[in-house]
Amino acid sequence: MAKFVLLYSGHEGMGHSPEEAEALAMAWMTWYRDLGDSVLDSGGPLGPSVSIVADGSTQDALPLTGYLIVSADTLSEAADKAAGCPVLSDGGTIEVHEATPF
Repeated sequence: MAKFVLLYSGHEGMGHSPEEAEALAMAWMTWYRDLGDSVLDSGGPLGPSVSIVADGSTQDALPLTGYLIVSADTLSEAADKAAGCPVLSDGGTIEVHEATPF
């Protein structure tokens, strides 16, 4: 099994009514439960970020809002696992990257 990093970007509950926020929280809990033992690192939300470039200066980083690390046999299988993520139903996106060994 390989490791895959799921990187979320997008809106995650800000500005929702209390009922919508509760439903979104339940969707996240259900998705995590359904992933089961494939979750290697439950990750979490990400805050403000900056990219540092070769000359040492900084620039805006990609607008990532969270991450999760899962195990899967293939990139396709990892993408299938990502497809159930609630961030997608909230207008966000997910990048799936294989964590390759050195």
